Amino acid sequence: MDAPALNVVTGAFGYTGKYITRRLLVMGERVRTITGHPDRPNPFGKQVSAFPFNFDRPDELTKSLQGATTLYNTYWVRFSHGQATFDNAVKNTLTLLKSAGNAGVRRIVHVSITNASAESSLPYFKGKGLLEEAIIDSGLSYAIIRPTVIFGIEDILINNITWILKNYPLFAVFGAGNYQIQPVYVEDMAGIAVSAAHKHENMIIDAVGPEIYTYNELVRLIARKVRSRARIVHLKPGLAYLMGKILGLLVKDVTVTRDEIEGLMSGLLVSKGEPTGQTRLSEWLDQNAGAIGTGYASELARHYRRS
Repeated sequence: MDAPALNVVTGAFGYTGKYITRRLLVMGERVRTITGHPDRPNPFGKQVSAFPFNFDRPDELTKSLQGATTLYNTYWVRFSHGQATFDNAVKNTLTLLKSAGNAGVRRIVHVSITNASAESSLPYFKGKGLLEEAIIDSGLSYAIIRPTVIFGIEDILINNITWILKNYPLFAVFGAGNYQIQPVYVEDMAGIAVSAAHKHENMIIDAVGPEIYTYNELVRLIARKVRSRARIVHLKPGLAYLMGKILGLLVKDVTVTRDEIEGLMSGLLVSKGEPTGQTRLSEWLDQNAGAIGTGYASELARHYRRS
């Protein structure tokens, strides 16, 4: 009997990578992870072996990919922090792609972002666009998955909106709040990625949920579901950003960036295609209103501080 397929998932101890890994293990497939935190507690125990990224040692990176049929790549940075810049994230991912090819990986499932473009003025979307072009030109079989905002118990955006609504008397919306957002559930996102991996044709898929909200509607929906008494106010984007900076000092994190505000207000977190996820945020909140927003989710603590 042939051994189950071996998959490499970057960041299997993180957010989306963890859900992809769980799904693969339930299917009876083998998983190995490449991670920036190989010494952190392994939630999968002996089921998943962990190797460091080794971007500066491509031969070692190639070895950690050998034997795998599929690479699921969730590696990226939300904002520049120290040496973890967008330029370095692009450079590192290109190294990963080359190592995957050298290791004989057959297919790459790459997590991008809706409306990624190499021509974008926003570093996040530009970097993702550059990598999409590199993957298309790599000669590898590929599926590029383009999520919007991914929600789930461990997410950052929806969780922290909820946390603020639960703990502060005011919530600031950037401008009128009439720009749109189309959140996708993390389990749906993982399902889309794994399903795409088991197909043969090259594809680009938007991973998006069935509901589109204006940002104002989204905040008010969450407030209603968690019975928040916070006053929702509309401020000029610059002033709301400043408030976010002040909150960031209190929680020792980067709560929001100017680029994230611009991307949101430019409508980049909405798909032009049909929904590919099934889970409605409105219904999910009914079931999870008590669990979400119980604590602040820190990007810096999650990725840059030792646990």
